Amino acid sequence: MQNIENILQFHISLAFKTLFAIEIESNQLKLTPTRKEFEGSHTFTCFQFAKQTGKAPDALGNVIGNYLKQNCSEISGFNVVKGFLNIVLTDQYFIHFLKSQAQKATFDFAPNGQKVMVEYSSPNTNKPLHLGHLRNNFLGFSMANILKSTGYEVVKANLINDRGIHICKSMLAYQKFGNNETPQTANLKGDKLVGKYYVEFDKQSKVAKSKLIENGVSEEDAEKQNPLLIEAQEMLLKWEKGDTEVVNLWKKMNSWVYDGFETTYKTIGVAFDKYYYESNTYLLGKEIVEEGIAKGVFYKKEDSSVWIDLTAEGLDHKLVLRSDGTSVYITQDMGTADLKYNEFGCNRSVYVVGNEQDYHFNVLFHILKKLNRPYANGLFHLSYGMVDLPSGKMKSREGTVVDADDLVQEMIDEAQKQTTELGKIDGFKPDEAQKLYYTLGLGALKYFLIKVDPKKRMLFNPAESIDFHGNTGPFIQYTHARVCAIMRKANELKIDYKNTQHIDLQATEREIIALLLECEKVVKQASDEYSPALIANYVYEIAKTYNSFYAAVSIFQEQNQEIVKFRVLLSETVAKYIKYCLNMLGIDAPERM
Repeated sequence: MQNIENILQFHISLAFKTLFAIEIESNQLKLTPTRKEFEGSHTFTCFQFAKQTGKAPDALGNVIGNYLKQNCSEISGFNVVKGFLNIVLTDQYFIHFLKSQAQKATFDFAPNGQKVMVEYSSPNTNKPLHLGHLRNNFLGFSMANILKSTGYEVVKANLINDRGIHICKSMLAYQKFGNNETPQTANLKGDKLVGKYYVEFDKQSKVAKSKLIENGVSEEDAEKQNPLLIEAQEMLLKWEKGDTEVVNLWKKMNSWVYDGFETTYKTIGVAFDKYYYESNTYLLGKEIVEEGIAKGVFYKKEDSSVWIDLTAEGLDHKLVLRSDGTSVYITQDMGTADLKYNEFGCNRSVYVVGNEQDYHFNVLFHILKKLNRPYANGLFHLSYGMVDLPSGKMKSREGTVVDADDLVQEMIDEAQKQTTELGKIDGFKPDEAQKLYYTLGLGALKYFLIKVDPKKRMLFNPAESIDFHGNTGPFIQYTHARVCAIMRKANELKIDYKNTQHIDLQATEREIIALLLECEKVVKQASDEYSPALIANYVYEIAKTYNSFYAAVSIFQEQNQEIVKFRVLLSETVAKYIKYCLNMLGIDAPERM
């Protein structure tokens, strides 16, 4: 079935050509959803065409509206409000649309022949995943789903930061204070055990620094002379030289962390097609640096350090290789970008990384363009704001982060508490109830972290997120379960709703269908703008509007059987759209609650 927006744009374009001899491409004629207080589904703004046509916006709206009503069979009427032309579609079109959706197995777009890599999660192997990582994972995983739905071949990648001074801090603390404990003897997930020693390093380091200050050393010198920090730096040098003892400890502790990560990833429902490790990629950029020097993209200072001048791009001079020949993050990221492209040949690459790295990625993308990389114009930094709690900002080294596993369990427990109090598990077996608590708790967490525009910093409130009312995951999930209950009853009553005939629609019914008509546009916009929040808030509007419909009209008590059939068909279609949208966000849609 042809997209209704394309149909309307075509006929408006034809109206300009026929009435005013003005050629305007259809895709230049923007339509927006009609505001709820006015009749109609699509609105065309007339102001920008008033001068071309020599007509006032209101007059122009009426002229085009009359043309559309006479020449476009999908339109039954129109109204003009202060230069805005509100278009009213026929009930017949709405019903025809619903029938066409009932026959669809999927709403996914056709393959577009483009390949995209979405890199997300990117944890450090010195600590477990925390609340900030959850926003990253949920954004990345949902973005991958959205891109796949809009026709892309998607590769989900995870670049793990498994080297550096912060890793050595955990290793040194374990070496000094660990007494050979293991995840098994400590009864801790491996990532939590390693994270414990990262916190221990900070604690012991502060003690050592305080002793130096007590002995008359200045605070600045105490920082440099801190024996624990010096030992950690020496350990990093040993690691880079391949010292057997240090490398074996590194491998052992990292293996614990990877086991812990995998458990968390499985719990939160995210996955990856490819893992990259910084220990394998941090040297790759050195050859690119030599290439850049030869091409005149980079320049070398007297101390042998290598830089790039990006002042013409409004940035700064950026170091790309240290004077001692060691790489910096940008060196590594250049090499990794080449590696990813050579391995997968993606047309686009999306980096899901917090907004504190905005400058870094701006520099990286400019460098790759100057180096004429074939993939450089397809790079995008999906920058997102940090997540705060009512108690304030989190700090990993001080152990004040909100652990991801603990938070997920808290959400599941809260879901159990509220679901039990509301009596929404009556008739559930114990294992079914536990599965529902998990589905609701995780759905609440994911939805709350996704619904906010990625660019915005956000405050996470666990209690607010699990509410069964308002803009929350459980409210949308409950709406889906409600519709599934209606469908079960319709099937019990053997209602042949697929063969519904023409009826006169209620305003709430038109409002729902007008929303469903927007789905393709919203999904495409979410894909183009890299914003899962658009789909989250769209599916909430569907759920909210359906609940208004459910409260306003009767389904099975209605005497006219054609109306009953239509409302069942409408309900089934709403459930399909809710499930489709939630699945793109990585959220399950329960059928019973």
